[in-house]
Amino acid sequence: MANISLLNNSNLIRNFYPSFFTWEINTHEKNIYLTFDDGPVKGITNKVLDYLDDFNIKATFFCVGENVANNKDLFHEILNKGHSVGNHTYNHLNGWKTKKTDYLNNVEECHKLTASKLFRPPYGRISFSQAYELRKYYKLIMWSVLTCDFDTKLKPQNCLDKSIDNTKNGSIVVFHDNIKAQKNIDFVLPRYIEYFLQKGFSFHTL
Repeated sequence: MANISLLNNSNLIRNFYPSFFTWEINTHEKNIYLTFDDGPVKGITNKVLDYLDDFNIKATFFCVGENVANNKDLFHEILNKGHSVGNHTYNHLNGWKTKKTDYLNNVEECHKLTASKLFRPPYGRISFSQAYELRKYYKLIMWSVLTCDFDTKLKPQNCLDKSIDNTKNGSIVVFHDNIKAQKNIDFVLPRYIEYFLQKGFSFHTL
């Protein structure tokens, strides 16, 4: 549980990053910004889209270029349903382990498919030189709530409780439409959305 609290406390981790990253939206209104990383993936992304349709809300999908190339129809379904998309590199690269030129080229390959000006680094790991260059072309999006839905050892109820506890006005919330997250997504996502709708919140794209 301690790891989840740490990851959700963006005040601790954002100090290590330049100020030009967006961690949350500054607002007094009861707005939440749902985001999904790593898709599109057949099965799980379809299910996420169904949940969003059930509640008539929109979200932002940070897509891996390789997955877009392999699931073009699903990517277009995301767009056709009125959701936003972002760039999550072509091969889900860890910026800390990738040379700057290779990283930037990989981002560009993804951009050819997504045509988005939003970018989120996989794992949240990116070097200053990579980020400084990318900020010229993209809005760099991080998060204020990491649900840890990808943690297969995390009990779904704990995932839900921590996600709710750390959400506030203007939160950018990260879920994942990948296979590892499926168990938690099925339990957490509809309950999370329903909870905040009942509290008078609304959901928006970035």
